[in-house]
Amino acid sequence: MHADQTPTPYTGLDRMTIGGEWRHGSSGEVHHDVDPYDDTVLAEVRLADAGDVDLAYRAAERAWPVWAATPAYERAEVFRRALRILDARRAEVAEWLVREAGAVRDRAEFEIDLVRSGMAEAASYPTRVEGRILPGITPGKENRVYREPLGVVTVISPWNFPFQLSHRSVAPAVALGNTVVLKPAENTPVTGGLLLARVYEEAGLPPGVLNVVLGKGGQIGDALATHESSRMVSFTGSTDVGRHISRLIPLKRRTLELGGNSPLVVLDDADLDLAADAAVFGSYYHQGQICMATNRIIATTGVHDELVDRIVARVRALRVGDPGDPATQVGPVIDDDQAEGIRDLVDRSVEVGAQLLLSGEPGGPAGRVLPPYLLLAGNHAPCAAEEVFGPVATVIRATEEEDALRIANDTEYGLSSAVHTRDAEKGVRFARRLRAGMTHVNDSTLNDEANTAFGGEEHSGHGRFGGEWVVEAFTTDHWVSVQHVPRTLPFGFGGR
Repeated sequence: MHADQTPTPYTGLDRMTIGGEWRHGSSGEVHHDVDPYDDTVLAEVRLADAGDVDLAYRAAERAWPVWAATPAYERAEVFRRALRILDARRAEVAEWLVREAGAVRDRAEFEIDLVRSGMAEAASYPTRVEGRILPGITPGKENRVYREPLGVVTVISPWNFPFQLSHRSVAPAVALGNTVVLKPAENTPVTGGLLLARVYEEAGLPPGVLNVVLGKGGQIGDALATHESSRMVSFTGSTDVGRHISRLIPLKRRTLELGGNSPLVVLDDADLDLAADAAVFGSYYHQGQICMATNRIIATTGVHDELVDRIVARVRALRVGDPGDPATQVGPVIDDDQAEGIRDLVDRSVEVGAQLLLSGEPGGPAGRVLPPYLLLAGNHAPCAAEEVFGPVATVIRATEEEDALRIANDTEYGLSSAVHTRDAEKGVRFARRLRAGMTHVNDSTLNDEANTAFGGEEHSGHGRFGGEWVVEAFTTDHWVSVQHVPRTLPFGFGGR
């Protein structure tokens, strides 16, 4: 295919892939994959049962020894080919993200760019794996520590950034010599799993290295997490489900990226235009359905009122509607449960005294295009204390810098955060006192780069994604010692 040719669109995106075979699930239950904007049925998917899950793990087990032994340059080449394929199919993938995930056009393009950067980073992983040679205390002994792939890895991913948040675990796991069983969210089976499988199949990934099962977490999630063949679980989703997985597999390796309640702190000396831009972007991008979304905007008294005025003006100017329209900035939330939960959270916040500055009525053919909500509240109102996961921002007044720090840290979560000040080093000092896995000075809480440490603290997760951290996460150390001269054994052992 020439670079200027449009590839034939993928077909069969209503089936899972197990061991290289594209097949329907065996549960007998059919899931209607719908466009969240207008309820158009995009695919009818027959879901998996526990037997399909077991088949996927058996396929991954069979594929693993050969894939783990594949030379590093050959594994890397799969990712380089996948990059070229993704570029050729960019419009096709973007259209699926708009229609299945409710992503506005710009957001869909941004997600594809994240996956591209992840592919490029993953292409470097096969040759970045390092071992060590260490001296021994036993005469004549050499200690070698090899870094080896784990085996079969389970990936369970969410619906909000489905293409990226599946790929973020799948790509490094596979690049490092593991095989994968992936379960995408039932709301986004195509963008969360099937498109990835098709791209990598086209790139030459051998059968069984990436297997995708489609099902509901409540029905097959436990079977996935506890399967005897699974050496590790990489889960992205809610804190409650993350706790459940940890209880199920306390001794199994896991990386968990869970809920968030990200604060953006604005100090008295901040650039208020920059801070307002960052706050609005962080709160309403992708309808606020991002783990790193800015839940709380914490402003010191000296700038609070002026910052609120600037935020109000920006939010009123946001274009809300059809995600297929390139001008739209805020599209639909993913489903009715999500929409109802967001509206209930706003109502409960107003009932306990929060001031609702901006709101409106749901729109769109399916009623899932929510207006951007903006509230003034204290830190313990539901809109501030809970993870929102919707187009809702809450501004909280702090008396001064130390009070702002106290409010920001007064949460069970610890994923992302931000601080705004004209003194960058002051910002860094403040950032290091925030209890979070990530803090951004003079920027939004929304940041994701493939070569650095992405992850949270407290109830926001366990472990890190990206760069050398993900190499460590998806491999294990194997100590192999070599006794070069006969060893003198103690206590009379080894006598001849």
